[in-house]
Amino acid sequence: MASTVATGVSRQNPALRRTMTSTTADTDVSSPSTAMGSPVDSPRPSASSTSLSSMSSIEPHSNSYGKLIDTYGNEFEIPDYTIKDIHDAIPKHCFERSAVKGLYYVFRDIAQLATVFYLFHTYLTPENVPYAPTRVALWGLYTFIQGLSGTGIWVLAHECGHQSFSTSKVLNDTVGWILHSSLLVPYFSWKISHGKHHKATGHMERDMVFVPRTREERASRIGKLVHELGELGEETPIVTFINLLGQQLIGWPNYLLTNVTGHNCHERQREGRGKGKKNGWFTGVNHFNPSSPLFEAKDAKLIVLSDVGLAITISVLVFLGNKHGWDNLLVWYFLPYLWVNHWLVAITFLQHTDPSLPHYKPESWNYVRGAAATIDREFGFIGRQLMHGIIETHVLHHYISTIPFYNADEASDAIRKVMGRHYRSDTRDGSLGFIKAMWRSARMCQWVEPSEGAKGEGQGVLFFRNTNGLGTKPMKMSPA
Repeated sequence: MASTVATGVSRQNPALRRTMTSTTADTDVSSPSTAMGSPVDSPRPSASSTSLSSMSSIEPHSNSYGKLIDTYGNEFEIPDYTIKDIHDAIPKHCFERSAVKGLYYVFRDIAQLATVFYLFHTYLTPENVPYAPTRVALWGLYTFIQGLSGTGIWVLAHECGHQSFSTSKVLNDTVGWILHSSLLVPYFSWKISHGKHHKATGHMERDMVFVPRTREERASRIGKLVHELGELGEETPIVTFINLLGQQLIGWPNYLLTNVTGHNCHERQREGRGKGKKNGWFTGVNHFNPSSPLFEAKDAKLIVLSDVGLAITISVLVFLGNKHGWDNLLVWYFLPYLWVNHWLVAITFLQHTDPSLPHYKPESWNYVRGAAATIDREFGFIGRQLMHGIIETHVLHHYISTIPFYNADEASDAIRKVMGRHYRSDTRDGSLGFIKAMWRSARMCQWVEPSEGAKGEGQGVLFFRNTNGLGTKPMKMSPA
């Protein structure tokens, strides 16, 4: 099965601005990517470390890693450039942030929400549309449209959390708190945990979102021995669908309440508040508890402020529900809210889950490698205009998250020249391809394990495998 990532593509859509394949990696620079990080997060120097001293001339010794094979069956090479290489390649003006531009997009998205609500509320009435099924279908369209605009609002608050909204931290956090609170998101709590995700992307014991299960964890979950995974038959598509449906419906609130998909290594929390704590319901590991091991004592006031923002929004919603009817509020707010949650989970899932992407054990991880373990996709007008490019420029975002979204395309084009074959992008079939990728990743990405031919440090580079007979087969293991 061919992939449209840096390791090979069987077809491309020339209408798409950003495509990247193994054949174009070193010559085609028409696409974006982003992210920057703290050099102190790398465990040791290497040819791909985040040391700010230039190491561009150091060649990777791939033989020391053995043969690394991704889920598509393509040979994987560990990144061989530095953070300084990435930073220096980006034009200086791409780092410029504008409060005026940021606020323009906030007011634009709010105007979209208000206009759509006014048009539907005013004209979609029994008098104008007497046929009830037609009204139901049109109100369903309303919830979808508002969900897209609401996701745009979510992304702008995300910009605030990364301080890419403007040069003012006070303005950034004020706008971010208001916008996220209106969507029932605990702004500061999310901002803190999300910052940790950026500092440890792809790290099996420190990442905060969509940390995949290991082979051992997968086997335990389904009641099998580790060696038996390679012998199991296909998971029925209906099981995959039900799991995917649950992820899309309740994945976001479940993450906030239980830290599902986040790392489960809380014992190492520096203040000792993680002792005996595990992800799950009523364990204290959540985004609302100031004592959660996700945070430190100094964060307590910010966690409370996040909770206050939610309390204000809930109070407003209760007032509106009592005044205008809860059935109306269901359509006006809660169904669009579910659409926002769906898009948020889908976007994040596909940014970090793909058959071409590695994950790293602690001994093999560093910042440059982790930031490259992300992938850009394409969602057309919706992605670029309504969702502010969060789908199309995510790789860049993981190297330098303070670049505003309206400069991300140009900056992404620039770092592709540095990343070359290490840049990952899947733009096949545009928006439809994005939706299809959800199913493909759900079927192909069940757990991670080392490549069979890995050796040394390469044994800490993990790739997705599955029992569905798709892509590279799981490693054969003997009973213990």
